[in-house]
Amino acid sequence: MDDWSQMLGSNRLRSRTPLSRRRFVQGLTLAGYSIGGDGIPDARAAAPATAPSVLNGPELDLIVAPLPFNVTGRARSATAINGSVPGPILRLHEGDEATIRVTNRLSEPTSIHWHGIRLPADQDGVPGLSFAGISPGDTFTYRFPIKQAGTYWYHGHSGMQEQTGLYGPLVLVPRDSEPYQYDRDYVVMLSDWTDEDPMTVLANLKEQSDYYNHHRRTLATFLHDVERQGLGATLRDRLTWGRMRMSPTDIMDVTGATYTFLLNGQPPSRNWTALFRPGEKVRLRFINGSSMTSFDIRIPGLPLRVIAADGSDIAPVTVGEFRVGVAETYDVIVEPRNDSAYTLFAQAEDRSGYARGTLAPRLGMAAAIPPLDPRPLRTMVDMGMSMKVMGGMDMPSIDLSKMDMSHMDRSQTPAAPATAQGQPVATATPVVPSVNADGVDPQRLRGAPFVDNVAQQPRSRLDEPGDGLEDNGRRVLVYADLKALQPDPDAGAPTRAIVFHLTGNMERFVWGFDGKKYSQAEPVRIRLGERVRVVLINDTMMEHPIHLHGFLFALENGQGDHLPLKHTVNVEPGGRLSFIFTADQPGRWAFHCHLLYHMETGMFRTVLVA
Repeated sequence: MDDWSQMLGSNRLRSRTPLSRRRFVQGLTLAGYSIGGDGIPDARAAAPATAPSVLNGPELDLIVAPLPFNVTGRARSATAINGSVPGPILRLHEGDEATIRVTNRLSEPTSIHWHGIRLPADQDGVPGLSFAGISPGDTFTYRFPIKQAGTYWYHGHSGMQEQTGLYGPLVLVPRDSEPYQYDRDYVVMLSDWTDEDPMTVLANLKEQSDYYNHHRRTLATFLHDVERQGLGATLRDRLTWGRMRMSPTDIMDVTGATYTFLLNGQPPSRNWTALFRPGEKVRLRFINGSSMTSFDIRIPGLPLRVIAADGSDIAPVTVGEFRVGVAETYDVIVEPRNDSAYTLFAQAEDRSGYARGTLAPRLGMAAAIPPLDPRPLRTMVDMGMSMKVMGGMDMPSIDLSKMDMSHMDRSQTPAAPATAQGQPVATATPVVPSVNADGVDPQRLRGAPFVDNVAQQPRSRLDEPGDGLEDNGRRVLVYADLKALQPDPDAGAPTRAIVFHLTGNMERFVWGFDGKKYSQAEPVRIRLGERVRVVLINDTMMEHPIHLHGFLFALENGQGDHLPLKHTVNVEPGGRLSFIFTADQPGRWAFHCHLLYHMETGMFRTVLVA
């Protein structure tokens, strides 16, 4: 939010917590190595000393403490859990009550939030909102029932500790048998690491929002565009972006210019390896635990059968690639049939780097690393300017430089229906009484101090793969593909809709909802038991992964009574979508963008259920 806490202390970890392990599905573990006594070598030989272990519940002990950490050749200090980054894989069972004791050995307060978990508000782990936080030297005991199953994660919610390593996987084992068959099960946790103090990163963004964008357009790209689309159209395009004080190359605020992208805590050079035998079915639980990075994931040579999104089972979808936004999780099954290695390739959305691992029948094997895809560019569609709305004219025929960009409105025009694989994609146009979260006419957002842009024609983009993934020759997962395996037992019509505009000022690097940052906004009040539609309209040129604490919500993506349940939804630039949830748990709940530097500069609200 708006206040900043001090950074890490210098205390060293002296863990006394035993890191227990036992069998998982069919004698296999989740940590990236086999303990089933099946003759396959122990993959820990390829892992650094900080490789995560597996802790089995329901009673667990976690210690948060500084840890010397070096992934680039420069010694730094991380915020670790039980001496590893990521923290240990926590394995809990549906139906149990978890008891998790967290001891703070930092020199500042800390916290742990259980991302995507349905639990009482006072166990959610957001200091100042649902509990007081964990002071240095203290132990806090979390207790909550496990009401769900699937792939989730946990992370710090204090200051910038998440960026410095305070995160880990959370696997909830179902009470009943699973609908999918597989032989091996691995967690693949993606993250981004910087050697810079996160407060320095923030200061740089405040000083210059594109500080880490090293791929700005140049004279060479200008000449290339002139050759491709003509001088007039190129000049109009440049003038339009200049008028908005924005750059179409600004895909991610923080990039590979400072980030090293990690897979299970390891940089690409260390080649984290998961083992298999040819013909086996391998489950991979992808978790995006990064602070600012969306990843595009593929395994060249292997189709990806997507079976779960944000922990909830979906009807299987076979794709060649998928994008995982910050804080999302996807489970896939692959079937490597050859006695050869395969590369797990997770490239950053802006193509400034990648995380990498390997699937192989033996340690020491590696496959070719594919080249990074071309860098994407934002377009006027990403600014909420649909060419279809402008009469279907080609963009070069419109002098955009003469348009008043401050009047790019509005949310009240219905988004055009779209289709994906023959399924209608629902627009976010409410069919029940709708009100802006603050009861303010959205027209008043225009010209507000923290609003760069108001989308003239936001639209449903649920059937679009995302910038940089279009027409790449691979079948890419889209939100419209997600179909819950079972009908939502809580499916009912909402009684009202609440509209949120996702807004920001790039020059000041301030982000918020409805033109307000957290310190300026009142809580959003929802009655206990009320079923509500939430409409999200992205008026910015950046993606925003929006997370609602404490609840799973049904994404309205045209799948009828099989809407997928999610805890985080990645709203594309110029996009409009909606979800429905029942406010069945009282308390003060966090609702925020999961891009850490956006949340900390204002894109956070309190949802009060009472």
